[in-house]
Amino acid sequence: MNTTQAQLGAVLAAGGPELARLLERTETRLAEVAEGHGPELARHATATLSAGGKRLRPMLVFLCANGDRDERLVAAAAAVELLHMATLVHDDVLDSAPLRRGRPTVFAEGGRLAATTTGDLLFSRAFAELASTGSPDAVGALSEASSALARGELMQRADAWRPDVTRERYLERCRLKTASLFAASCRLGALFGGRPAMADPLGSFGEAVGLAFQMLDDVLDVSGPAERTGKPRGTDLLDGTVTLPLILARARDPALLELRPGLTAEQAEALCDRIAATGSLEAARAGAFEHVARAKQSLARIDLPPQRREALELVADGVVERYA
Repeated sequence: MNTTQAQLGAVLAAGGPELARLLERTETRLAEVAEGHGPELARHATATLSAGGKRLRPMLVFLCANGDRDERLVAAAAAVELLHMATLVHDDVLDSAPLRRGRPTVFAEGGRLAATTTGDLLFSRAFAELASTGSPDAVGALSEASSALARGELMQRADAWRPDVTRERYLERCRLKTASLFAASCRLGALFGGRPAMADPLGSFGEAVGLAFQMLDDVLDVSGPAERTGKPRGTDLLDGTVTLPLILARARDPALLELRPGLTAEQAEALCDRIAATGSLEAARAGAFEHVARAKQSLARIDLPPQRREALELVADGVVERYA
């Protein structure tokens, strides 16, 4: 059993048998959504949804719902995963990415139009799933996250190749582009678990976990290897995305301020080695670990059953262990 499987097993054990059943029902619902809109879209959408991933966001929905069996929880879990996968497909179009999790992207296999349309389908179905619950508060929570994702993407594009991106701006971008959907997942769980007063504190927990997740993902882009990430090392450098390892490394190696478009894959790998040599990866990891610690501390202030708290702490720990 690998580390990821062990982490998932620990969370499922802490979450109890109902968590596993809800996740299975979510997988069934995702498959139904993918297959219901014509053969070409079904092929691309099914490949996207079956390409792996830990289903962290649906898991957070269920764990924050306190064991409630409301059917709307499955719709909420499917919605957050559909929105997440839609953003990945659209990101691959923007980046002209050939691989995602070690597999050819929809963009690589079907072209720009197929990928854009597949992403649009997943995006629209996410809101259709949530609209079926009849909860305007839930739709509002996902809409807010969706708007944040778009703003974060625009910020990332505006920052491309710039030498003056600050740590604070980078963290705001992470909050918008990644952490907002983690927070929304927790909020939806609280809403459909009959715990609306818990939506804000649990959302704060999700945001902290999401920040750590993105920060460590950016570390892994520099440290690799490709067999672990499913994409070439230094992918962020190739498209000019300025991440925390680069920001910290520039303070120690000013020559890195001169990055320009047109890098080759070999040059990006060499730059990854230079960034790592500055010690910035360790500093970036330490910053991510602080967010995980903050997330776990916040749980101590929330009235949760011990098993649920343990499961959520294991999710937070899993983010760290995945990238250790």
